[in-house]
Amino acid sequence: MTTWRQIKNTSRDKVLIEQAHWGTGFWTKFKGFMFRQSIAAEEALVFVHKRDNRINTAIHMFFVPFALGVVWVNGQGKVVDLVEAQPWRPSYTPKEPASYVIELHPDKLNHVQIGDQLVFT
Repeated sequence: MTTWRQIKNTSRDKVLIEQAHWGTGFWTKFKGFMFRQSIAAEEALVFVHKRDNRINTAIHMFFVPFALGVVWVNGQGKVVDLVEAQPWRPSYTPKEPASYVIELHPDKLNHVQIGDQLVFT
């Protein structure tokens, strides 16, 4: 079953993504955007972890041939880190522990900053 959630940046009173894929399973987290050719402007994956952690929320860019915007959010909904992840890089780890990893189009990084508050509905 696919679950979709809206991501709203309440610090800026803007919807960041209208419908993001909500991923809790191992394979969804492992695969992410691997083997895809591109990402649509309104497309996003949210990887959900049980608790705030740095190591478990690290990502890799192997087999992802395009840049991704990556936003790490802690269990209280605060953006703790973000990066434009480049293709084929071995690892990106957040500066602070996070429970959510949002992978989206890199242009969306213009609509979020570290410290912003996000809500998933």
